[in-house]
Amino acid sequence: MSSSPLIFTVRRFQQELVLPASSTPREVKLLSDIDDQQGLRFNIPFIFVYRHEPSMEEKDPVKVLRNALSQTLVHYYPFAGRIKEGVGRKLMVDCTGEGVMFIEAEADVTLDQFGDSLHPPFPCFQELLYDVTGSELIIDRPIRLIQVTRLKCGGLILVINFNHTMSDGVGIKQFMDTWAEMARGAHQPSIQPIWRREILMARDPPCITCNHREYEQVLPPNNTIKEEDTTTILHQSFFFKPSDIAALRLLVPFQCTTFDIITACFWYCRTKALQLEPQDEVRMMVIVNARSRFNNNHSPQLVGYYGNFFAYPSTVTTAGKLCENSLGYAVELIRKVKTEVTEEYIQSVADLMVIKDRCLFTTVRSCIISDLTRAKFREVNFGWGEGVYGGVAKGGAGPFPGATYIVPHKNAKGEDCFMLPICLPSQVMKRFAKELDHILDNQS
Repeated sequence: MSSSPLIFTVRRFQQELVLPASSTPREVKLLSDIDDQQGLRFNIPFIFVYRHEPSMEEKDPVKVLRNALSQTLVHYYPFAGRIKEGVGRKLMVDCTGEGVMFIEAEADVTLDQFGDSLHPPFPCFQELLYDVTGSELIIDRPIRLIQVTRLKCGGLILVINFNHTMSDGVGIKQFMDTWAEMARGAHQPSIQPIWRREILMARDPPCITCNHREYEQVLPPNNTIKEEDTTTILHQSFFFKPSDIAALRLLVPFQCTTFDIITACFWYCRTKALQLEPQDEVRMMVIVNARSRFNNNHSPQLVGYYGNFFAYPSTVTTAGKLCENSLGYAVELIRKVKTEVTEEYIQSVADLMVIKDRCLFTTVRSCIISDLTRAKFREVNFGWGEGVYGGVAKGGAGPFPGATYIVPHKNAKGEDCFMLPICLPSQVMKRFAKELDHILDNQS
């Protein structure tokens, strides 16, 4: 990115509702008891950036995307409905066919002006997604909010607010792939979407059978809690080159994944930067896709399932133990907690949600991390080729700034690396950057 902040203006046309291209079933569909937990009741923005494509010169990207979206909504018709809340805070989709909110826009800027390496935080992001529906409101609102912005150079930026109660990362990618297929001329999705949310409903009677430390109710201390000072929150992305990963591996005396290494490093540096007391408990919640953990002999085939199908088991230790031990200590905790997610574990979460009023996960001295490296959002191709960037628009998740993602990224030198977009108060962010530099510099 350039050293001086990029400022530009966006001219928006009248927002409109895009409806399914043909009639769709009018019905009410229940979300699963994994979908409607409090921790997923928010919208998460994704951004897709494309260069000018000479072969698409005669095609208006707004028209192409709008028409393809209308066709996609025939297959994903619940997205054209509205979320309702019933007895016991149960969420459901009223499939009304009212449509998704769509905004056409133009910006007086070229893609080159964004610099060599596009990544969060994006300049003037509020210009690229006009929040007409209220980003934290999900009941009786359009389930999708989309803005397509043409750039002066012929490139385009697509930003979408996804309602997290409807889909996880796998489901979002599936929807985007179908939309892109329709834009390129397909008439049917290559993967047919399936609803089947009943497979993740609580049992009758519900019964919590596993230990879920991610939902423990922890009271914040009376003293100032540094991580929740949201008045000075900064967004910043950190990058791990192959040489950085190799350097970090030297700190761990056993084999582990790149995800484990980056997660441990993030947890360690963040905890050090927060300057907690040694006895303070800290927790790391790891998003685990549970599709492969299910016994398909007892459940329907899950190909095409676009709902939330994950858990975030929590490993807990003290700030003192985490910061005084080697990085291998954190890696071992993370490796162990990932193995906890089984079919029974997911079922136990669904039961817990019914018993505990769809409670929020523990937010005190907590962080959550999700691996988006396999999703390959950059490969979503509407006809303008692979994206310059495709993925989350920022760190944090809804009202919780402690969430981050491991995102594949290609830097200005063309190196494949990993990006970690995070949110922290400004002074804590400075200390985080210093801690990370210290670890990497000592190994180089």
